[in-house]
Amino acid sequence: MKYLITVFCLFFIVGCTSNEETIPKSSALKVGESVELTSVQGAKITIKRVEGGLVQVGKENNVLIFDIFGTFCEPCKKEAGALIRLQLKYLSNMTLIGLSYFEDVDEKYIIENFAKPYNAHYFIAKNSPANKALADTITEDLKYKSLISLPFKVVLKNGKYQYVTDVWENKTDNKYYIGAVSTDVIERDLEQILKE
Repeated sequence: MKYLITVFCLFFIVGCTSNEETIPKSSALKVGESVELTSVQGAKITIKRVEGGLVQVGKENNVLIFDIFGTFCEPCKKEAGALIRLQLKYLSNMTLIGLSYFEDVDEKYIIENFAKPYNAHYFIAKNSPANKALADTITEDLKYKSLISLPFKVVLKNGKYQYVTDVWENKTDNKYYIGAVSTDVIERDLEQILKE
């Protein structure tokens, strides 16, 4: 009987330890930490964690848009061409960064299966731990508890998350776009953000 109790206790302890190790840990950035992103084309951008948000090092006053997407995502494919036009229009005061987050694909795959066929020639970061760190930082900052639906975008100005139009629930305190959102809506919000 003692033997069975001992085995049961060991199984319970080992089982608990094993489960704890499988819980994904957040890799959110702490204030002052930076990550360097390399695009699928080889360009580099450094993003720094500041109090309340994120900034692009060297262009701290630029508006920063993070687009968390997947190469498999149909709405992501449909909006890619419009996003590059938006980036080109606001090139002097806005940076758009695509973060592939839910898939483990290399830069060649992203170029051949997403960037080229859908004209997604804005800054798309290569898959790296930095992508997860940024996605974790964004969701923690926003206290976003659900699984991210793609595409998922946030807009920051001076390191602060900006209010954007909620096309689904009509909330006024929304700080992210989720799912398919017209670039006309994003541009209207961007114009307002740039005026402030």
